[in-house]
Amino acid sequence: MRMKIMDKNLLISNINKMKKEQNAVIVAHSYQVDEVQEIADVTGDSFALSQYCASSQADTIVFCGVHFMAESAKILSPEKTVLLPEINAGCPMADMVTADALKEAKKKHPNAAVVCYINSSAEVKAECDICCTSSNAVDVIRSIDKKDIIFAPDKNLGSYVAKKVPEKNIIFWEGYCITHHKIKADAVIESKKLHPDAILLVHPECQPEIQELADFVGSTKQIIDYARNSQHDKFIIGTEMGVLYQLKKENPNKTFYMMSTGLICPNMKKTSLQSVHDALAKRQYEITLDKDIIERASGSLNRMLAVGK
Repeated sequence: MRMKIMDKNLLISNINKMKKEQNAVIVAHSYQVDEVQEIADVTGDSFALSQYCASSQADTIVFCGVHFMAESAKILSPEKTVLLPEINAGCPMADMVTADALKEAKKKHPNAAVVCYINSSAEVKAECDICCTSSNAVDVIRSIDKKDIIFAPDKNLGSYVAKKVPEKNIIFWEGYCITHHKIKADAVIESKKLHPDAILLVHPECQPEIQELADFVGSTKQIIDYARNSQHDKFIIGTEMGVLYQLKKENPNKTFYMMSTGLICPNMKKTSLQSVHDALAKRQYEITLDKDIIERASGSLNRMLAVGK
């Protein structure tokens, strides 16, 4: 049961006090609501947060994101306490692949390497050779010696990678992000008509036809970096709306248009200042994983981190 709702300033004050007392860090994905990103020690995409959690000296990690992200932090730092403020913050894409289904795919393709997008459960990661994120997927695929590669679960990111690394035979999984996948070409064309002087930036979780219409395709971090470094001053953003917080913060003199008002991940929006407060105050909700899963899944994540980028 939630604690009584507090004044925002009191919440922030209490969070900062408890964070210091517990030697905790707060990490937040770029799709989180603005006030959660504001309170975080670090914000970023899955790869940046994975790197940060792996190197953090904190005893407790409060992960403002979804379940698979907090699991990844636990895998990389099994000795630390990892708290997920909203225990029901899941990921429909991650649910589109199971360890059992992946085992069956491996039987069908015994000579293939197995790459899993970080948007997957700990049990799935335990069945993979190496993980990837949208930031480093191309580099990860290029680092693999084998030609045949099972890529799960995002078929759209897989398609993007396949175009970049044509020498590999990518075996696609039938998974996708429900937020990015629903973007349609006619909506993109209409948005470009409304803002003809704007550059279109989209995430590789979008469908291939959307990627083809874009001026730039990249991860959350890559989109933020592109907008910061670009000489252009107007952009259409084709990813989850939470990214606007960082874009506007870093580029106050540039203009950003969301390609659609519907680009919202409901799971990412579950976390609030109140739930971050409650996580620290009640030490909830702790992520626990079997030792065997941690040992096997850590291999796929650490091999990803070794590739870098």
